[in-house]
Amino acid sequence: MSLSAEEIARRSAEAMWARDDASKWLGMSLDAVGPGTAVLSFTVEKHHTNGHDICHGGYIFTLADSAFAFACNSHNRIAVAQHNTITFLAPGRLGDRLTAEAREIARAGRSGIYDARVSDQSGRPIAEFRGVSRDIEGRHFEE
Repeated sequence: MSLSAEEIARRSAEAMWARDDASKWLGMSLDAVGPGTAVLSFTVEKHHTNGHDICHGGYIFTLADSAFAFACNSHNRIAVAQHNTITFLAPGRLGDRLTAEAREIARAGRSGIYDARVSDQSGRPIAEFRGVSRDIEGRHFEE
């Protein structure tokens, strides 16, 4: 029996989420996943703020990186980050619901390119992230 691309993405995400203690510990939720896509979010709480009383950039980066991870692992191939960059556009504030939407730009051989936009609850862009993935040996589940 052949699984659809959507079912492969869902099952890959379930396997990853079960072991993703970092994203869960930071308060993230996995809101959606599909072939080459993922959406994760979290609410900025006091422990996420820095000395400027705004969301620490490391947490924004981590949110985008987690969305990237679920997107690039949605094909039931174990993928890890080769490198990534982020551009911060606006601060996340205490109480904001930040959402990272990642999408696949290209896949060739064992490499992939993914973009993730982090926005607040009003849709205001907070950051733009680009990640490059590399498939390594292994699968999330047996097909």
